[in-house]
Amino acid sequence: MNSKEYIASGKLELYVYGLLSEAENIEIANLAKQNKEINDEIISIENAMVNLSSSFSPFLSADNYEKTKSKLDLGANKTILLNTKVNRYNYIGWAAAAILIVGIGYQYNQQISFKNEIVTLENEKSKLNEIVVATQSEIEQNKSIINVIRDSNNKIITLAGQTVSPSSSAKVYWNKNTQTVYVDASQLPEPPQGMVYQVWSLKLKPSLTPTSIGLLDNFKTNDSRIFKVENTNDAEAFGITLEPTGGSKNPTMEQLYTLGTV
Repeated sequence: MNSKEYIASGKLELYVYGLLSEAENIEIANLAKQNKEINDEIISIENAMVNLSSSFSPFLSADNYEKTKSKLDLGANKTILLNTKVNRYNYIGWAAAAILIVGIGYQYNQQISFKNEIVTLENEKSKLNEIVVATQSEIEQNKSIINVIRDSNNKIITLAGQTVSPSSSAKVYWNKNTQTVYVDASQLPEPPQGMVYQVWSLKLKPSLTPTSIGLLDNFKTNDSRIFKVENTNDAEAFGITLEPTGGSKNPTMEQLYTLGTV
């Protein structure tokens, strides 16, 4: 903090009243030695405290002084009753000073509390903004998926479950006009840890020739389970196998989950 921020924070008042920790007292004492503006402010606060306390103490005039002196000269054998009102005013003065200190301390704590609340609100606002952005992104993604499915130019190839998983199935949406291929893998079971589904474009003649056109990564986090893969212009069939993370150069036929011809 600069000197103006220190003065506005109320810490200097708490320093004068002795309400700060030892570390904070040392910090401000060192700062006062280096910064005249802060040192002057500390002196000003101390003077204000002295004036506040003395304002509650009665003024002793010269006449009162002489009267008091004459009573004291009456002799040591006489007991002089002192006016307890003087002490009472002194106590009131110090009590007022104590109330002022407590009030400043309360205001300082309230200021810290308000700052913490503001920080909390800003964090909550940031989180809400993140949720809104994520929601908007999800909405846009869902719109894109719906457009893919509803496009009348799509050729839909159904991939049936195979021996390793007869209950599995998938669909390929192949749009030759836009040169895009999407795979609906919502009917495939979640792959085991360390494994990933790999999509293959297959040529059946003159011999079976598989070409990888993509991995179904982030399967767990993709709620729609619809994936865009690479385009293929000459596919005669599509297959999906379960492969180690990162995929394989050739399909593991023992882990062929779905297969369908164009």
